[in-house]
Amino acid sequence: MPARRLFLALAPALTLAAFALVVFAQERTDYNLIHLIREEAGEHSQVMDHLWFLSERYGPRLTASPEFDEAAGWAMERMKSWGLANVHAESWGPFGRSWSLQHYAVELIEPRYSLLDAVPLAWSAPTGKAVTAEPVMAPFAATPNNQVKTEEDFEKYKREWHGKLRGKIVLYNRPRANADTAEEKSYFSRYTDAELASLAKTPDPTPKIDIRLEDVKIPEDPQDAQRYMASLPPDIREVLADRNREAGEKRDRFFVDEGAAAIFMEDNRSHDGMVFAEAAGTRKAADRLSVPKFRITEEHYNRIARLLEKNQPVKLRIDLDAAVGARDLNARNIVAEIPGGAKKDEIVAIGAHFDSWHGGTGATDNASGSAVMMEVMRVLSRLQVKMDRTVRIILWSGEEQGLLGSKAYVKEHFGVPGKPTAEHAKLAAYFNLDNGSGRIRGVYLQGNDAARPFFERALTGPFRDLGVTTISLRNTGGTDHLSFDDVGLPGFQFIQDPLDYSAVTHHSTMDTYDHVVQADLIEASIVIAGVVVQEADAPEMMPRKHQQ
Repeated sequence: MPARRLFLALAPALTLAAFALVVFAQERTDYNLIHLIREEAGEHSQVMDHLWFLSERYGPRLTASPEFDEAAGWAMERMKSWGLANVHAESWGPFGRSWSLQHYAVELIEPRYSLLDAVPLAWSAPTGKAVTAEPVMAPFAATPNNQVKTEEDFEKYKREWHGKLRGKIVLYNRPRANADTAEEKSYFSRYTDAELASLAKTPDPTPKIDIRLEDVKIPEDPQDAQRYMASLPPDIREVLADRNREAGEKRDRFFVDEGAAAIFMEDNRSHDGMVFAEAAGTRKAADRLSVPKFRITEEHYNRIARLLEKNQPVKLRIDLDAAVGARDLNARNIVAEIPGGAKKDEIVAIGAHFDSWHGGTGATDNASGSAVMMEVMRVLSRLQVKMDRTVRIILWSGEEQGLLGSKAYVKEHFGVPGKPTAEHAKLAAYFNLDNGSGRIRGVYLQGNDAARPFFERALTGPFRDLGVTTISLRNTGGTDHLSFDDVGLPGFQFIQDPLDYSAVTHHSTMDTYDHVVQADLIEASIVIAGVVVQEADAPEMMPRKHQQ
């Protein structure tokens, strides 16, 4: 292409880029305001008090449970006491029936008594009374990323075990041990400079695939499968997830029909006294609940398996009491605002998921994120900061079941891909916190490189002394910013130190107040409040991906 034609072709893009640079060059960080935020959030912090109520007093907070509703009521009253506006709970659904754990016990009765480390999975059917039963080793393993083979294998499983499981406790996994790696365990960690530098490097591109659902073929290799899934459109990924869930519920019905007393499961996370637990199966009122399912530490699970292997008589006793709703309920997101001034119809949104699983108190997942975002609102309200844009906090329900609360909110307010609502044009940005209680070290741009100048000025500039150094172009998944990103809105999750989140607390019985690092939450409150005020007063809204 001749040089003049090339210049003319690139001129619009160069003009837009130059305009963006001028806009960001004109913006200035108000370090006096940043100092006031540091003082209020640091010297008068209430973040641990918010956390105490959410975890110690009201935790856990399973979506649609009475515990969630009590915690939501407390949070709304607290935000009203700070003078926040438009405080309300926004309904979405239907979610499913409520499930509230009341009591449980799992015991080895013969050949010797032992109280086993176990947790029931949510939406398990209650036992009604203590049940004594014999275990049977009847393992099944789904083939990853191959639903057809999994279904074929389960048909064989059904033929093998039909008529043999009534009144039995099914051991659903083959025993395994991780004793070989015991000396390599390191539960608590912070990012090193080298790891942060690696995060900051631009990742290899993942080309997006325009594909029909019937043509999807997921590779068997786990890493290839992960890359392939990342390349699929969001709606295709959602359909595949729904299919996997429905297939699992179909397998659950076999055990209900066979009259199994319970299912015991272990996984490679549950050991050393830690038990990780999520959902048993369907939560729909129209469906029968799963037979009681318990996740058990591998040490106790393996003991039962070894006793059976030696042909020793084994008896177990289970007792599960849960209050189960009779009908499907709507769930609720919690919303509050600090009204803006000159651009009050434009919104800067912050959020964290408010719900949790039930094994612990939901302290690091995610009362910590909710407490920080509440503290951000308290600090900005207490300082009476006058901001051009309205700042809105949204605390999500249904995140643990697949980002359901944020997806419903985004669909209602901002539309779906290709069909935006009027509100879509008014959202400046969404900032999310949900990776434990670790210190903020930077931000994931979700591929939105046009947002880099803002974060260099508003995030790494003012807060480098707190260890906030890293801006990563990478995508990160598994939490509610994705709901915004999927419809073309600027949604961001902060980079946080890992601490012991993945190894110890995430969905586990150890997800408690004791595993939260106070200094890290205080710093997170400072950092996010500083970022929010700068976006709320920026001359232009955050640049969007794919904007022409």
